[in-house]
Amino acid sequence: MKPTRVTEEQIIGILKEAEAGAKTGELARRHAVSEATIYNWKARYGGLEVSEAKRLRALEEENAKLKRLLADTMLDNAALKDPLSNKW
Repeated sequence: MKPTRVTEEQIIGILKEAEAGAKTGELARRHAVSEATIYNWKARYGGLEVSEAKRLRALEEENAKLKRLLADTMLDNAALKDPLSNKW
């Protein structure tokens, strides 16, 4: 995933402004992002607090690490099975 210039804290702050009644177009111009980005943020971070967003990020990182470990294990397993299957 491409690193962003905006942190979760800033995203939640921007969304709080939107909830307070600021127009999406105005927020997008002020923070130099597109309106579509703000709508994507609403879908992902809508209703979250800063601590919840940090926990979400930590869980996503842990999940990615576990997926990589599983993929490596499956590759090792397949590499070990290949020579055995060729002998029979």
